[in-house]
Amino acid sequence: MSDRQRHQAILRILEEKPFASVHDLTAAVGVSAATVRRDIEKLDGAGLAQKVHGGIAALEGAARRPVALPFIVNRDIAVEAKRAIARTAGRIVRDGSLIIIHAGSTCFHFGAHIANRNLRVFTNSMPLAAYLSEHGTCQLTVGGGDLHREPGVLYDPQRAPDSFYGSQFFVGALGVSSRGLLESHPLLVRFINDMVGLANEVVVLVDSRKFAERPPTVALPLGRVSRLITDDGLTDTDARMLEDQGVDYIIADRAEAAA
Repeated sequence: MSDRQRHQAILRILEEKPFASVHDLTAAVGVSAATVRRDIEKLDGAGLAQKVHGGIAALEGAARRPVALPFIVNRDIAVEAKRAIARTAGRIVRDGSLIIIHAGSTCFHFGAHIANRNLRVFTNSMPLAAYLSEHGTCQLTVGGGDLHREPGVLYDPQRAPDSFYGSQFFVGALGVSSRGLLESHPLLVRFINDMVGLANEVVVLVDSRKFAERPPTVALPLGRVSRLITDDGLTDTDARMLEDQGVDYIIADRAEAAA
């Protein structure tokens, strides 16, 4: 199989699913892992797909109904935007407060950013809890329940909501539209609704790509959002939508976070 044929085969695979690992591709195209990694580099360099940790991801597109990528993959996509959002979100957190941080990659970057602040953090996110336990100095409380490896949360829908109360609930989403925050995983929809009732303020952390995504389920109407933080890739159309819905939003500067 020629280089061109392999590249076409890889792109066809990405039409069917948003992510393919190096192992998946070696089995599919019948070449070594080293050859697959070179193919990934070339496709990424040509702007036809995106190199991510452990494999390759399809480019984001408005017409595609998104499927949630594995956390370890999604964590390394749009990192500059997510770090900019994390940095901006950190400015609205008061020292000494209790905050709730949802699962997901943007919330993970935010949690890592405030890891050494004088805060009490409550989270059901296993990746974030593991990071904070090793690298953070903030007080940490981890929610209980069964471990759901994807999306990486500890949660038991049969349990009553926890008996704590936070000043802010930081939450991400797979998509955002005038309907609200959009998700594809029913467990996350239930979890978000449980957590909303335990905080004074709901702060949404989403990079600007999420405004083009259309998952099937509304997890939270925009009317229940106190504030939304996104990056400077937000389009004028999406900004007007937020304004029409009465959402207070903040734009994070990616260049500032990269400096």
